[in-house]
Amino acid sequence: METEPSFFETSPTPNVVGKPLNRVDGRDKVMGRAKYSAEYPIPGLTYGVLKTSDIAKGKIQNIDTSAAAKQPGVLAIFTHLNIPKLAVTPNDADGKKAIGAPMGFMPLTSDIIYYAGQPVAVVVADTFERATHAAELVRVTYLTEQPIAAYTDPKAKIFDPQKIQDGKTDGKTRRGDARAALASAPVQMTAVYTHAINHHNPMEPGATTAVWEAPDRLTVYESTQGVTRTQKALSTMLGLPQDQVRVITKYIGGGFGCKGSCWPHSVLTVLAAKGVGRPVKLSLTRKQQFTGMGHREDQTQTLSLGATKEGKLTALIHEKTSTTSPWDNYAESNSKIINMLYDCPNFEASYQLARGNVMTSTYTRAPGEAPGSFALESLMDDLAYRLNIDPIEIRLRNHADKDPTNGRPWSSKSLKECYARGAELFGWSKRNPKAGVTRNGRLLVGMGMATASYPVHNSQGTARVRLYADGHAVVQSGATDLGTGTYTVMTQVAADSLGLPPEKIRFELGDTKLPTAPNSGGSVAAGTVSSSVYMAAQDVWQRLTKLAIKDKKSPLFGAKAEDVVIEKGRLQLKKNKAKGEDFMALMKRSELTDIEGTGNGKYGAGYETGQTASPASSGNVEQAGQHSMHSFGAHFCEVQVDPDLGTVRVTRWVSVHGAGRILNAKTARSQIIGGSIFGIGAALMEATHRDHNYARYVNADLADYHIPVNADIPEMTVEFIDERDPYINAMGVKGIGEISMVGVSAAVANAIFHATGKRVRDLPITPDKILGTKSV
Repeated sequence: METEPSFFETSPTPNVVGKPLNRVDGRDKVMGRAKYSAEYPIPGLTYGVLKTSDIAKGKIQNIDTSAAAKQPGVLAIFTHLNIPKLAVTPNDADGKKAIGAPMGFMPLTSDIIYYAGQPVAVVVADTFERATHAAELVRVTYLTEQPIAAYTDPKAKIFDPQKIQDGKTDGKTRRGDARAALASAPVQMTAVYTHAINHHNPMEPGATTAVWEAPDRLTVYESTQGVTRTQKALSTMLGLPQDQVRVITKYIGGGFGCKGSCWPHSVLTVLAAKGVGRPVKLSLTRKQQFTGMGHREDQTQTLSLGATKEGKLTALIHEKTSTTSPWDNYAESNSKIINMLYDCPNFEASYQLARGNVMTSTYTRAPGEAPGSFALESLMDDLAYRLNIDPIEIRLRNHADKDPTNGRPWSSKSLKECYARGAELFGWSKRNPKAGVTRNGRLLVGMGMATASYPVHNSQGTARVRLYADGHAVVQSGATDLGTGTYTVMTQVAADSLGLPPEKIRFELGDTKLPTAPNSGGSVAAGTVSSSVYMAAQDVWQRLTKLAIKDKKSPLFGAKAEDVVIEKGRLQLKKNKAKGEDFMALMKRSELTDIEGTGNGKYGAGYETGQTASPASSGNVEQAGQHSMHSFGAHFCEVQVDPDLGTVRVTRWVSVHGAGRILNAKTARSQIIGGSIFGIGAALMEATHRDHNYARYVNADLADYHIPVNADIPEMTVEFIDERDPYINAMGVKGIGEISMVGVSAAVANAIFHATGKRVRDLPITPDKILGTKSV
């Protein structure tokens, strides 16, 4: 199809889309039939184990592999001296760009040590145990230098990066004259916020199984959020045509951003398999997970606001400083949400970086928006208290009716409804506006809230639908399911689009042999893949319609294609629905066992542009793509604080979001709960500690890196506003993966302030900070 029709006008009457359908992959998971990347029983499989650096900066003087090589079952030990060479490395700007690599350095390409935990050797043996033992016997001698652990190190050199995120985002943003507006504002506030290092820590660590089918043909079973991106990276580095590299990812045990790129361990596994001439499987240990797949960077934000005495914002100035690696200018773009969330005529943002002996940080659970919202929503709360205005009211007074960054109208925005419904569900009206006075016995009780938002990142993908004459269909897209329900929701979309019950649909994903789809990340998968599946189904119906109107035995013979509609698998006339036939009868009469359709789905501005420029639209191309696209929501939190111990317990939680059409009420609710738990963890306990003398992580395990457990989380109430967005994609679907976490840490911090009267701006908010922090 040349253009995408509007879902709400042309689709079959929804039947299962939106319903709380149970996960179609659930049984395979609980029965152990779901295979993850390290679980494929490949004939002749061998095992790779990484030897990593004990130092954070220096040079390898010598690697003694003699003892390790003598161990039973050891097939090879690869170092920078003997590992097969790559055709292209990310060690220069051109190579990194061509690969799409997350980090501008590939271990084992030199003898230089840049960070602790850097791979220095790969040991391959016939069993995992033998490989592990041999790796322990590899002896490395280093010429050690003093590392820089963070931007807070006195030796660190702070610099202006000009651009961040590999040049994708400007390091400075200005709108109006924020400094002049701040200087003249009746109300002026400035605060400093710090955010600890966070690691993703999925249950399934990074894992790769590499199989060379031939000297120039590779199959990789990879724990990745995007098979296509990994395929491109590997094929570029290996110098192979892209179709000679196959990447398979059927199930992922969590990712949260760290599996959004192709990291060094995957490449090293592929090279090791080539070197030994046998399949190799390599899984990172939990400790290696902390130094192998990125993290959220340690960072400080300084936020200043100017406002009128009525609480109307006049100026916002945001400054961020964080640690980056020796090679890359990566920083989360925190200022984006600060720039767009509220109506403020003057805005300024800037970034500063310092190079440390750490690996490059990466996308982590709502990158930028999560820490940025912590600063903004905390300071908005402070403004509300200072002016004696309700925290919801201060946000309503600054509600942005248009996108402040560009003046465009929103494609849809239900934020006011989220505030109202959330307040109703939470019982906000019962909240005592004074901080530090509400008690439950000896415990201090506080209620806080914060706004959530996440942008639509433009994306597109393809899908294939094969409809069989016996009434079932196979639907395919090279997407990945992070565990959030892609298998299920795409089955629902296909079922409604084809007019079939869900049990007649088999949805396949996670293979580069399938039609190309984007990464599962940045909240793009649901909107893009659902649109692609829907479009492919429409292609099938167009083909069947053409078949029917040319078939003399069909009741639709001679009809115009535009006069034929499809309802629940039946082709019929718009004006005479009794005149038509079931697709199965049509296909069997035509001796078709199956019919195939493909579709290209667009998500974001590309879809809107295509719609505006399509023949069926107004034809006003100048108006194409003129909406700003975001999801919005609100979080409400109640805490109880022990004033003697400083401990915090979240006791009630409400989240309400406007995110377009919801594909599955059950899986969507689960996503919001999961993201909210992420945010509660970041607010109260998550922190990786890097030793400032040795630049090594001292709590690189799940015993000392604290994350929430069931006992930390109350029953959570989640609702969605019924929101229709005709500009976003053919399904009217927005992503919800990230918005679930945005604003959560601020809601917790605001509740703590309401409980105690003490403002904590340093995440995580551990008991010592509550006990030791002076009142604002």
